[in-house]
Amino acid sequence: MVTLSACGSSGSGSGNGSGDSKTVTLVSHDSWAASKSVIAAFEKESGYTVKVLKDGDAGQAVNKAILTKDNPQGDVFFGVDNTLLSRALDNGLFQPYEAKGLDQVGSPYRLDGDKHRVTPIDYGDICVNYDKKYFADHKLTPPASFDDLVKPEYKNLLVTENASTSSPGLGFLLGTAAKYGDGGWPDYWKKLKANGVKVVDGWEQAYNEEFSGSAGGKKAKGDRPLVVSYASSPPAEVVYADPRPKTAPTGVATGTCFRQIEFAGLLSNAHNTKGGKAFLDFLISRRFQEDMPLNMFVYPVVEGAKVPAEFTEYGPAAKDPETMAPTKIAANRDQWVKSWTSLVLK
Repeated sequence: MVTLSACGSSGSGSGNGSGDSKTVTLVSHDSWAASKSVIAAFEKESGYTVKVLKDGDAGQAVNKAILTKDNPQGDVFFGVDNTLLSRALDNGLFQPYEAKGLDQVGSPYRLDGDKHRVTPIDYGDICVNYDKKYFADHKLTPPASFDDLVKPEYKNLLVTENASTSSPGLGFLLGTAAKYGDGGWPDYWKKLKANGVKVVDGWEQAYNEEFSGSAGGKKAKGDRPLVVSYASSPPAEVVYADPRPKTAPTGVATGTCFRQIEFAGLLSNAHNTKGGKAFLDFLISRRFQEDMPLNMFVYPVVEGAKVPAEFTEYGPAAKDPETMAPTKIAANRDQWVKSWTSLVLK
């Protein structure tokens, strides 16, 4: 676990639940990021110092938060998404709080209705990304759909994440279930397995080690030109490159996308509930929402929040992503993951 502490005034965490502590602790997945100036502005205005605990992939972080819910590591958890939401809610991970400004969040993202156990923060699309250079060099058309991925010409090219430990891996599984139906997705995965799909534990390994198209993957000599990642990954490759390329080195197979919504919530046994509530208000403030895209490469949920030009040019949101009702995810997820594990990993 990596521990980061943002700049700001020092404070003590009394851990008495009274809200008097001057430190508010955020528990999140490894992809959490925010501009120092934006965090510093929150600290100055609120009087709280922000401490961030990163705890692996989203799936791992959620599971650990559930296991430690009686004595949580922090006050606010960020990064539970629609694929894992029911697991968190059914285990009583969060206490209700209606964040200030929630009325500015689009209704399609407010999946917990009027219970307010979680606050929508961002959305994005889990999609297969491809290495443009590889496909150009091999004079091969990149795949565009789920159907394409099982064709012989794409054998041994795809790496995905474990659906039991990784939120993008689970999202990809749910995307195939939405596409092929309850009875059809296992046959699809049999074909995908026969076509040489590689499964690794989490996104960091898949994208930054195995995928040949990312900056990290190139350094690691990754040899898979297809990876389950996000529609917003191509802009990240442009933004972080020095010098910036005119076009993104990676592309998106737009027929493989599944819509992901991420939430934050006040942990049930938070030591600093007052600070946690203030931080949730901050997460849906326009300042944070407009800072977020180029830090975590996701889209804001607050209506009217500006999206950077790099997103429009290099990584527009999918026009027709696969979706699934939270109730259906809740009813089927665990059994589907169990079946997927037996089918794909054994």
